[in-house]
Amino acid sequence: MKCLIVYESYHHGNTKQIAGAMAEELHADMVKATDAEYASLAGYDLIGFGSGIYAGRHHVSLLNFVRRMPHLDGTPAFIFSTAAFPEFKAVWHRSLARKLRRKGLVMCGDFSCKGLSTDGLCGVIGGVNKGRPDAGDLARAKRFAATLVASVPKPQRAPAGESPAQAH
Repeated sequence: MKCLIVYESYHHGNTKQIAGAMAEELHADMVKATDAEYASLAGYDLIGFGSGIYAGRHHVSLLNFVRRMPHLDGTPAFIFSTAAFPEFKAVWHRSLARKLRRKGLVMCGDFSCKGLSTDGLCGVIGGVNKGRPDAGDLARAKRFAATLVASVPKPQRAPAGESPAQAH
């Protein structure tokens, strides 16, 4: 299975760590949202989208990438994030999931964990979630990725020289 993780990790590298753990488990390619190429998306069997949470939503560069990406009928996708308060992931992930569904992707899961935050009021008090994500968070990210491998249907690839229609 060919996997891609599109991420944005802006302040502390929290999301890049989580993306890296998932990429290791999935043997996935990783690319920042600002560097991703739309033309290559159709070649993937599973695509993950993630960033830190800023004012209750994913990073604007990730949202802009999704807004401009082509329609991908039936491609399995997942969402992930790091946040000061990941307990609210259902609310934060809902908007991105809706945008991905409009692009034809099929949601197959989401993941969130604590990440060091020094934004806004969190910065005033010296930051929250110091040392996060930690080894336990990275292990949970890998376990989540492993569940994706088990739940995503294996792609039907035609033998070399045959179109998918000829292979059946």
